[in-house]
Amino acid sequence: MVTIYHNPKCSKSRETLALIKEAGIEPTIVEYLKNPLSKEQVAQLIQQSGLSALDSIRTDVEPYQQFIQGKEISDDEIFALIAEYPALLNRPFVSGSKGTKLCRPPELVKGLI
Repeated sequence: MVTIYHNPKCSKSRETLALIKEAGIEPTIVEYLKNPLSKEQVAQLIQQSGLSALDSIRTDVEPYQQFIQGKEISDDEIFALIAEYPALLNRPFVSGSKGTKLCRPPELVKGLI
């Protein structure tokens, strides 16, 4: 089973989803902006990917500038902020039996499918 944490408005997320489907896989699609992840789910997703909390967030959104930029902040605090402000989560993350990755660029998904 493959799960994509998807934002349909994001071209990279749409490209990644298309690559998954082209491989003949019908993934579970989690629209995390409509159905935000819990702090625990965010922590698990990021930790499974091997990225740091800071490497998993978007820096071009207002919550980043307001709560993170220029501040000393723990991973746990970042996980909580992503749960509260899901737009902070970079995209798309993809999870499957071969691991979890932030698929930017979208071609990175090929290692998971």
